[in-house]
Amino acid sequence: MNRKHQKTLDRIVEKPERSDIPWKDIEGLIIALGGEISEGRGSRVRLYLNGVRAVFHRPHPKRVTDKGAVSSMRRFLKEAEVIS
Repeated sequence: MNRKHQKTLDRIVEKPERSDIPWKDIEGLIIALGGEISEGRGSRVRLYLNGVRAVFHRPHPKRVTDKGAVSSMRRFLKEAEVIS
């Protein structure tokens, strides 16, 4: 995991939730952690990391995540035992 990935992880963990994290940075973090990403229908994206699966929607038309998605991503990373 490089410095950019660590910065993205730090921003996900930050409270209150941020609403300015680019989705592509989150996908890059998941891949750097050894996770898998597969496309679903429409804007759905399936994430798989450390035996945990989740489905998210890629944000559009803006390319940044909202606070609810950041909160869900934090929960996903806790279940995958990336953060405590």
